Formats: sequence, structure tokens, C-alpha cells
Amino acid sequence: MAESTATQGRQDSKRTLRRQMVGVVTSANKTPKTLRVEVEYLVRHSKYGKYLRDRSILHVHDERQEARQGDRVQVMECRPVSKTKTWRLVKVLQRAAQD
Repeated sequence: MAESTATQGRQDSKRTLRRQMVGVVTSANKTPKTLRVEVEYLVRHSKYGKYLRDRSILHVHDERQEARQGDRVQVMECRPVSKTKTWRLVKVLQRAAQD
């Protein structure tokens, strides 16, 4: 009886939504299964009101090594995979033009 209520409680609780971002891969081949993704966004200046371009660098876990430098990718927040990697690759949205 106690087991059924414990498992039922886990099924009813919903998983929290995780942050997702879209960015461009800036480094892909230096370390295995790791991408460096740059996410750009606009921030409004507190005093002058002008919009400034800002960026964040994310270290992303790419298990299948499918993304390459210059690709536009979607990433999702996850549990820490290593000291700096707390994001994982969801999908490649747009491939980079090959030279």
C-alpha cells in the first residue's frame, strides 16, 4: 500500500521547465563532446535607455558530436556534466556554410 502511493506521487509531480537558448557554435573540435556556444541578446541601459548587444558563452555537452563550428544550435539547461558544462545540445537548427 505504501509503495503504490510513493510511486503515484512521483508520476503526478511534473518536471520543471528547463531554460532553452539558441546560439552559434564558436568552438567544436578542441575537446571531445564539448561545444562552446555564444548566445547574443539585447540589454537596455538603465540610465540612457539605449539597447546594447551583450553575449554569454555556454559550454555545451554534445554526446553524438553532431554540431560543427558556425552551426546555429538549440541548447537546454541540465544537471552539471563537468565543472563548466551545465548545458546539453537539443538540436542543430541551421548548418554552417561549408567552404
